[in-house]
Amino acid sequence: MTEHDLADRRAVVTGGASGIGLACAKEFAGRGAHVIIADLNAEAAAAAADEIGGEAWAVDLSDTSALDALELQADILVNNAGIQRVSPIAEFDPDAFRLIQRIMLEAPFLLIRAVLPGMYERGWGRIINISSVHGLRASAFKSAYVAAKHGLEGLSKVTALEGGSHGVTSNCINPGYVRTPLVEKQIADQARLHGIPESEVVERIMLTESAIKRLVEATEVASLAGWLASDAAGMVTGASYTMDGGWSAR
Repeated sequence: MTEHDLADRRAVVTGGASGIGLACAKEFAGRGAHVIIADLNAEAAAAAADEIGGEAWAVDLSDTSALDALELQADILVNNAGIQRVSPIAEFDPDAFRLIQRIMLEAPFLLIRAVLPGMYERGWGRIINISSVHGLRASAFKSAYVAAKHGLEGLSKVTALEGGSHGVTSNCINPGYVRTPLVEKQIADQARLHGIPESEVVERIMLTESAIKRLVEATEVASLAGWLASDAAGMVTGASYTMDGGWSAR
């Protein structure tokens, strides 16, 4: 890593107050970028921004109509915010399905749409989409999440094709299960659906397809995001980088 190689860059990280988003925010701030923490939780966003010397943006990304006319100045955009619902399709709440699409697919589209004009004008930009191994593979009981992540993969590739001649790259990071509050909240639901004790969920469900039997750390995802944001990754675009312990190798 080159110290302060992101100096004078402005980064927006959604879901930036915790988990992968916070790890990415810290990575960028440590390399000199001015980071805007975008999060639904205004108090947590403010605390995270204070910690890294950045800026808080309290925003409800599920209110996508409010983002239609957004103009956003950023050199780096990390689409990370997400939620999860675990349920069979026949029992899946339609409103929950729609909510996940708004937060995890519509909002990234609108944020990309908002930052591209400025990136094109400056001739440089980095779109980093925190996808998932579920952007490439499916799992039962996660129809909304898998659908949104597959859509994000397509959106990222189209952005790469349109942005290439303007100095803008767009890529996805595809981790397996990451040690975050989002994953921890799934354990009880997974135990109920699979009929096993909560203590067995990580090993028997979350890591069953992975060759490396541990959760991904948020800092590992952030390190890859940092590289994708650097000038060293200028020829990397339209790609999906797996960080899943070998899950997608099957």
